[in-house]
Amino acid sequence: MNHTFCSLLVRWLACGALLCSAVAQAAPLTAPDAREWSRLSPAQQAEIKRRLKDASPAERQAFRQRLREQLETLTPQERQALIEQARQRWQALTPEEKRRLADERRDQVGQMTLAERRELLRQRRDMLNKLSPAERRALREKLPTN
Repeated sequence: MNHTFCSLLVRWLACGALLCSAVAQAAPLTAPDAREWSRLSPAQQAEIKRRLKDASPAERQAFRQRLREQLETLTPQERQALIEQARQRWQALTPEEKRRLADERRDQVGQMTLAERRELLRQRRDMLNKLSPAERRALREKLPTN
């Protein structure tokens, strides 16, 4: 399956967003260190996703902002390493798991308000604008041609 770099990164960001909510049940959602997410068990990741889903829209927005800020502080090499880890995890999934994750993300986006979807698009554009020329070129080469 051909998946774009952006799709993988967005999925990883969504998963990472969920990580922070598992820190403490009563504590506010905090953005995790990006490298920690891959070390969590599926059960831990599921708990984080559940807590983020139960959070208020303002809490989710604040969480996404903190996570984005953390990711922006990573060097291009660190970002590339995280992307490669996400790619390897994605490729290790069965077709059924990939389909389930894609359906879950589609549902998440479908439940967003128009303003949230516009904000998501703005964030994706901002992310693309912050990539180095080499990263943008690599992404363009990986995009499926229709």
